[in-house]
Amino acid sequence: MTTPPPALLIAGHGTRDDAGAEAFRDFVRELGRRHPDLPVAGGFIELSPPPLGDAVTELVERGVRRFAAVPLMLVSAGHAKGDIPAALAREKERHPGISYTYGRPLGPHPALLSVLERRLDEALGTEGRRPGDRADVTVLLVGRGSTDPDANAEVHKAARLLWEGRGYAGVETAFVSLAAPDVPSGLDRCVRLGARRIVVLPYFLFTGILPDRVRLQTEGWAAAHPEVEVRSADVIGPEPELLDLVMERYEEAVRGDLRMNCDSCVYRIALPGFEDKVGAPQQPHYHPDDEGHHHGHHHHHHGTHSHAH
Repeated sequence: MTTPPPALLIAGHGTRDDAGAEAFRDFVRELGRRHPDLPVAGGFIELSPPPLGDAVTELVERGVRRFAAVPLMLVSAGHAKGDIPAALAREKERHPGISYTYGRPLGPHPALLSVLERRLDEALGTEGRRPGDRADVTVLLVGRGSTDPDANAEVHKAARLLWEGRGYAGVETAFVSLAAPDVPSGLDRCVRLGARRIVVLPYFLFTGILPDRVRLQTEGWAAAHPEVEVRSADVIGPEPELLDLVMERYEEAVRGDLRMNCDSCVYRIALPGFEDKVGAPQQPHYHPDDEGHHHGHHHHHHGTHSHAH
């Protein structure tokens, strides 16, 4: 008899917004429907039911002993780095005999960048489709915001990857809470950079209180600045790309293949404008000032972070 594959446990942030919590629960149900032979359950760290512990209990009651936990989160902040591992450690004490692996957060994966691009196209409508139109469009990507600088930097990384090769005038960043710049300051910054048309793009998976706040703040700012054209784009939503990406994160966790930032590596993924680099051999690159240090820093870098393609 073959060992069944580990179950899939989805960990969410939690939200005070009923529609947002329901969107998460729907998403978990849809994953279960798509993978009928895989036990799938999901829960929240805080604010909304079911708690993550209930989801683990549900899996254990179905006979599950091994599972892979995937954080349904775009960036790795305090939740993904601390709260979920702590919650999982508690569950291991409550259910002796279970084992789990822990997957990576979702973003900024190329599949999600293409959904974001689609949301921008929808917000711009037909007039955003002609070649050259994007050169007039400045995007303000708005993240959740965190007290963790690394998490905020991940939103900047997503913004840069969204800008690369797509032809927008620029992609700026702002945050809806806990980090500067806030949405009005981000919009002011776009104008100072010469923006003529701005699309505010929420970097959120599902509807909720924070994306609603982004839209309201955008509308308030736009009303005070009638000379600037401002539009709001939609959240990512339960797209097929997101369902597939969660399974990719699950499979990585099961294989123990938790790579460094290979999602956005031009040697692994065809990014717009860099398609020729995929699969290209990696050439060691020596700076002139590296003479005599070939086995120093560079060797160490390539050795410890084996980025094997």
